[in-house]
Amino acid sequence: MRAWRLDTASALRRIALLAVGVVVWEAAARSGLWSPLIVPSISRIGHELWWLVSRPESAIEAWYSVQRALGGFALAAVVGVSLGVLMGRSALAASVLGPVFSSTYPIPKIALFPIFIYLFGIGSLSKVVLIFLECLYPIVVTTHAGSRAVNRVLLWSAANMGVSRAAMLWKVVVPATAPFIFAGFRIAMPIAMIVVVITEMISSADGLGYLAMYALASFKTDRMLAVVVVIALLGVVLDRLVVRLRDRLVFWEKLESYYVE
Repeated sequence: MRAWRLDTASALRRIALLAVGVVVWEAAARSGLWSPLIVPSISRIGHELWWLVSRPESAIEAWYSVQRALGGFALAAVVGVSLGVLMGRSALAASVLGPVFSSTYPIPKIALFPIFIYLFGIGSLSKVVLIFLECLYPIVVTTHAGSRAVNRVLLWSAANMGVSRAAMLWKVVVPATAPFIFAGFRIAMPIAMIVVVITEMISSADGLGYLAMYALASFKTDRMLAVVVVIALLGVVLDRLVVRLRDRLVFWEKLESYYVE
């Protein structure tokens, strides 16, 4: 009952915050200080949003964006977790790969997109490769930190029971690192959506980024903002899926955690 009340209060706070944002936007739209082309009313955005969700073509465009984002994210998850665990448990790997990641992390990967277009074409592959690179770094960093923070007692106990190093990585290190891994996933997932929209704006004839850019080029700001709302909703759904998966697989962390009231 206590948990239900906390969840209800949290949901009400989110709804109230959203309502305040809607009211402020509508007041700005009706104030006359800005052109309707710049700040369209909520009703106009809602009309365009309904137009988008009622068209089967919009679902196809959304699917193009989601599959590109998930493709790059999944590849980054597999490679990032593997490299993060390896760097966390191997001094040699950390000494070799650590400087590489620390020196290349600040580089804006979007600057490499023209090269990827030249190498892989303007289709989905160039976008997936860029998404992979953008998502890889936060996953590696969080996984590396988590694998270094594994309780030594767990490692000693497994070693005393004769567990091999490979089995120790899979059965001890990875489960103990799982909360950090999912933290990296929650950082990387919105990055994947951001990058896919940007790349579709730059070079694409499909996807939500293309829809947003086409609407903006047609001076339909209300439709462009409706696309932004769809992107935001997709981001929330994907984040909730990651959280649900984390709660299902890393259930012990949920049992041990609490909020200070």
